[in-house]
Amino acid sequence: MNTLFDTFKARAEAVSAEVHRFPTQREAFDFIIALLQDQGVLESPGAEALWAEGSFLKGAGRKYLSNEAPGLSFEVTRQAAAAAKIGISQMDWAIAGTGTLVQDAAGVEQRLVSTLPPIHVALVGTSRILADLPSLLERLHPSQTGYISMITGPSRTADIERVLTIGVHGPERLIIIFVDEFERGNA
Repeated sequence: MNTLFDTFKARAEAVSAEVHRFPTQREAFDFIIALLQDQGVLESPGAEALWAEGSFLKGAGRKYLSNEAPGLSFEVTRQAAAAAKIGISQMDWAIAGTGTLVQDAAGVEQRLVSTLPPIHVALVGTSRILADLPSLLERLHPSQTGYISMITGPSRTADIERVLTIGVHGPERLIIIFVDEFERGNA
């Protein structure tokens, strides 16, 4: 049986995104720490990885990550985001039909970490996957947000000769992490 997650994963991977799913927040944290280590930023003296504030960090999460990943910072500035190798942010929804992530990006920090570093790690609760755009539009109200960001795959562009280039206007790599136990609504 094809679930919303399976549909999302197939659509997102078709546009070069990487999709992972974990049952618990701790497993997702461990995956992110391994990614930081693999990218050489786990123990970097500078903040080569930035994590924009969100409810995913509530509780012991932020402290655990700070202890395990000295190269990770939660202080997002334009300069830090431009210099960072990895940006991590939280998404509000995922649209299965298109493999698209949706974020209330009214806070500039969310936009900075999802557009400036070459690698963007996006976190979303598995229960926040919707079937299609009309399902999303039923839940969004213009009076409740000032800036909605939709992300489908890593940045890509092509010239008139149809030569595709990845990462010109944003991240060249998009890693999407779904967490079963996480509810975005807990924010």
